[in-house]
Amino acid sequence: MNKVGLRNGLLSFLLVLILMPIGHAIMVLNEKLLLGYKYEGALFMGLIGIAILVWGIKKNSSPTFATILGFLGGVLVWTGWVEFSFMWIAEKNNVANLIIDNEIATKREYLVMMSSLGLLCTFYFFYLFSRTNCTFYIWQQKYFGFREDVKTQTGFKKPLALSTFIETIMIIWTFYVVLLLVYDEDIAGQNHIATYIVAYGSLLWSLYLLSKLIRIQSFDYAIRYAVPTVIIFWNFVEVLGRWDMFKEIWVYPLEYKWQVSVFFIILAVMLYVFIKNPTFSRKNNHLAD
Repeated sequence: MNKVGLRNGLLSFLLVLILMPIGHAIMVLNEKLLLGYKYEGALFMGLIGIAILVWGIKKNSSPTFATILGFLGGVLVWTGWVEFSFMWIAEKNNVANLIIDNEIATKREYLVMMSSLGLLCTFYFFYLFSRTNCTFYIWQQKYFGFREDVKTQTGFKKPLALSTFIETIMIIWTFYVVLLLVYDEDIAGQNHIATYIVAYGSLLWSLYLLSKLIRIQSFDYAIRYAVPTVIIFWNFVEVLGRWDMFKEIWVYPLEYKWQVSVFFIILAVMLYVFIKNPTFSRKNNHLAD
């Protein structure tokens, strides 16, 4: 580890981390401010995400810029199209919220999201048996003894923006489902030992990933590595919020306007610095993840 790796690791971690509460806040603001037009707003949000993704694909020769655009596009598409599609189905079919102690513990759209478990597993095996640069999948491929078979696959290499986009959506989706499963009282429950294992296991796992993240020399790769690191860490944050250990102000952006505004200001400043400052950029069309 050196100063460059430490700088890249911590700044990339902060960049991805700041997007987590912002994603929650954007969803709530779309729902609360647009009211009867929230689905139109969600559709538009997703379209912006796709436009950003296309922009990132065209900027593949600028790795940091392409990676950031892929991540932003993934957050917007997940929030606008994926989460609001579950909300639409939940409302359409009059699914009830999960109520615990006279408060909403799990919103109905997330109860519907649990039904995507089988589809998620299908995607998991698709990536497991495909050529990949994901450390987690590579470890499994080596463990089960078919890494060499997969490595012989040839074909189109996904642009950096697309890789980051897909990774963001898949990881968010995976850990949403994991948390929903352990929260379910028929499976475990929010105070069950399984939930504690997920919470503190995620914390330890993210710390392990962070120890590797702060050794990465290229900033664009650091951002891509920070995506799973932060999302896994966010499991711990989500469970603490579930246990009422702190107030999730990003879930109440209209009540905490100034505090939530700070998140957006920090994000804007960081994006400007990372994109404009040549220290964080490099030109290369042949990158190894």
